[in-house]
Amino acid sequence: MNVNFQVLANQHVRQLVPYQPGKPIKELERELGVSSSIKLASNENPLGASPHALLAAKEALLQAHIYPDGAYYELKQELSDFLSIPQSCITVGNGSENILELIVKSYLAHGDTAVVSEYAFLTIPILVESFGALLNVAPAFFYGHDIEAMLNCIDKKTRIVFVVNPNNPTGTYNNDAQFRYLMEHVPSHILVVVDEAYHDYIDKDDYPDVQSYLTHYPNLIVTRTFSKVYGLAGLRLGYALSSPDIANILNRARLPFNVNSIAASAGIAALKDQEHVAKTVALNRLGLSMLTEGVANLGLSFIPSIANFLTINVKDAMPVYNKLLQEGVIVRPLNAYKMPEFIRITSGTEAENIRFLDALAKCIA
Repeated sequence: MNVNFQVLANQHVRQLVPYQPGKPIKELERELGVSSSIKLASNENPLGASPHALLAAKEALLQAHIYPDGAYYELKQELSDFLSIPQSCITVGNGSENILELIVKSYLAHGDTAVVSEYAFLTIPILVESFGALLNVAPAFFYGHDIEAMLNCIDKKTRIVFVVNPNNPTGTYNNDAQFRYLMEHVPSHILVVVDEAYHDYIDKDDYPDVQSYLTHYPNLIVTRTFSKVYGLAGLRLGYALSSPDIANILNRARLPFNVNSIAASAGIAALKDQEHVAKTVALNRLGLSMLTEGVANLGLSFIPSIANFLTINVKDAMPVYNKLLQEGVIVRPLNAYKMPEFIRITSGTEAENIRFLDALAKCIA
């Protein structure tokens, strides 16, 4: 008897389109036979992780046969000291995606709705729909979050409003006045979840200090990651800041040992090495400047970004993407975001940025 296990799966899961990450270097070189490739598709740290974090990870491997501390006391204490926030307000996870999943799992039921902006990080719609909840998608304003449009999308079944600030993949952001307006007008029973994966790169005076809003808005959750500025993408480590009541719920939903001991040890050491963070931010500032100037010199338009990537209008992304692969340069085409004209390029080292710009010039000639 043949059993169709796809039909047996939950309908809302069957209908999902899987998230497509950036192509791995080894896969590209295996498929096309190119060598010395560079990957500028996933907004990773071109400097890598702090040497102190790598050493801590190696030392933690000696205890790999022992389960982690399920409460993650040391990691949460380091975060508590660094951020000046009580441990009771912190939830840790296997990357910020795991934190977002805990939030959806805890606060969205089948038939509930969540509000998200057009062009927002695709993992959020996938998570919402995987639990049978529905999306209310607000039209974007110049590829960024339109706060008024998002407020207008709230209905009687809305439980969560998601804000990605700065937004991936567009690099746009909402300023403090816009964020304050949102918090003042969202009903107090609806959660506002702010994904701040790229907040460490920001040098804008009007960028909101979202953490400071936690004192006055108990419906607020902030999610962050060690994958970007801290360079620990391969270890998967993230955290959330919220009221103690929300953190208590998220920690009930969190499965035991959702963060491995190697990642936790590396995260503690990474937090202590703010010199490495400063080097990363400085390199990114120079890289973004180089990319924006180089792309403009090629006659291409782009979306101004405050993160560690640039989204470029190349008219038709897939042919350019495939030509760049032939040059050994991996970028991200944005067809999945319904932005088929755009590619997204991570700001790399000076040599990587120069190589990308040279390859791009060749591909669009």
